[in-house]
Amino acid sequence: MPPPPPPGGGYPPVMAPPTDSQATVALVLGILSLLPCCWVLGPVAFFLGNAARGRVEASGGTVGGGGMATAGMILGIIGSAFLALIILYVIAVFIGVASGFRPAA
Repeated sequence: MPPPPPPGGGYPPVMAPPTDSQATVALVLGILSLLPCCWVLGPVAFFLGNAARGRVEASGGTVGGGGMATAGMILGIIGSAFLALIILYVIAVFIGVASGFRPAA
């Protein structure tokens, strides 16, 4: 007597849509923008994430990665805020140093 057939039937597995590559890049740059000395990548991550999110929404579901693009945007905003704080700090230090070296009359 032959063995019974394997269980089957039902629906075939559904494939997830391909992820937008710029969404992945935005997420990676957003994560890197949180590291010291990489805050310059924050604005780049924000703009790439914004563009990728627009492409994902315009694709009508044929391209995925909207969540990664949004996460890259948010991390890019945080990295940009760190960059702005560092720039303000450097300006304040230069002003303090410049005011400390006034020539004596």
